[in-house]
Amino acid sequence: MEKVLVSACLAGVPCRYDGRARTARVVEDLVAGGRAVVVCPEGAGGLPTPRPAAEIVGGDGADVLDGRARVVDAAGTDCTEEFTAGARAALAAAEASGARRALLTARSPSCGCGQVYDGTFGGTLRPGDGVTAALLRRAGIAVDAV
Repeated sequence: MEKVLVSACLAGVPCRYDGRARTARVVEDLVAGGRAVVVCPEGAGGLPTPRPAAEIVGGDGADVLDGRARVVDAAGTDCTEEFTAGARAALAAAEASGARRALLTARSPSCGCGQVYDGTFGGTLRPGDGVTAALLRRAGIAVDAV
């Protein structure tokens, strides 16, 4: 049975920055079928729930992995280390389970794929992936947003 890595918030876990979930039916079905590998990269990286919103400043997740950008929360705290640690934990979970596909929450600085917020906290999106999505892609795991 093929396993799929999924964002915990999409599986109904109240772990988003605002302490809520963002439950998605397709992910609930994967969980019910025993196919989901549920992970919250931000929690796995050591961040509490709830927590201040965070955005990538200076690029996207690939830039964070390459040291060209940082993840900063709305209070101005640099959370780059926690976001990269969480991405590594998510990749380890995918590799341990054999998951070759991930369904991640959209626009997140960790899980976003295709679009992330631009680092100004003004609600503007920019092309790119979050830190976890970027690391998973580098490892050859197919990533889609839900």
